[in-house]
Amino acid sequence: MDQLLTSLRAAAEPTRLRILALCGRTDLTVSELMRILGQSQPRVSRHLKLLAEAGLLERFQEGSWVFHRAARDGLGGRVLLHLSDLMPADDPTVLRDKDHLAQIKRERAEAAAGYFRANAAEWDRVRSLHADDTEVERTILSLLPDDGIDDFLDVGTGTGRILELLSPRIGQGIGIDSSRDMLAMARTNLDKPATGHCQVRQNDMYQMALPNKAFDAAVIHQVLHFADDPARAIAETARVLRPGGLLLVVDFAPHSHEELRSKHAHRRLGFADAEIGGWFAAAGLETRRIKHLAGDPLTVTIWLAIKPEFSDEADSGNWVWMSDIQNAVH
Repeated sequence: MDQLLTSLRAAAEPTRLRILALCGRTDLTVSELMRILGQSQPRVSRHLKLLAEAGLLERFQEGSWVFHRAARDGLGGRVLLHLSDLMPADDPTVLRDKDHLAQIKRERAEAAAGYFRANAAEWDRVRSLHADDTEVERTILSLLPDDGIDDFLDVGTGTGRILELLSPRIGQGIGIDSSRDMLAMARTNLDKPATGHCQVRQNDMYQMALPNKAFDAAVIHQVLHFADDPARAIAETARVLRPGGLLLVVDFAPHSHEELRSKHAHRRLGFADAEIGGWFAAAGLETRRIKHLAGDPLTVTIWLAIKPEFSDEADSGNWVWMSDIQNAVH
């Protein structure tokens, strides 16, 4: 009862109601809210602090920026669900706030498009060397269940494409990335009703600010060849998987194209099946499927692993990897 009263008191103020309506539509920084509300930083920050303490807002830091989003879980999420139904859509202040928010979204989209234009030529050149993205995505969909993925994690989300691809199959999706430029692009790409249940956050794939056993499935898509320590990234992803959870790794098979190191910052020139399988085993995962998709000249490999129902992180170093290559799909 006390928590409910705290939530209702926090929401029962005109500016804070406006903030909740805005943060229910997208992630917003203090400066963006200041522009929309026409209020000073101290006032806006005070309102945000009260709403966060009441469990109505979630806060996520990215470098010096802090994003705010309406709570989706717990009592706060349930309170907001009812408040959103009661919010008058034709209220002049609400309509004005929506117009200002639309302008901010347009500016975000323009910035993301500019970043993409500056890098698209290089990305497209690398894409042309390997299997078609459509075939890769079709294979990803074929290896993951059609339903039952309540909580999904996309490690190194980039433009948010994997979240977008899997959004019809998941209850809630979180994408993490270290690049603020990529996260800005992902937010723009995911800013639509069909992907409203997906979020992106700045996070370190080696030390995620995420709890143990929080996700039913995870994908690491074309990330490990940039990584200093791929084994550690796999182990950290395994930590946040629930028993029975699935991990899908998508990357290149071994190749000899050294120019990808000098021109595109690739640290590793692909991965052998046994290498990925050994890292899975060390992380307490069992390899289930392997799929090779030939390109010219690069082959994309997709490795699927499961965290056993009886998995115990304390004993993860004792696993012995048993190759599933004889059952792999080639």
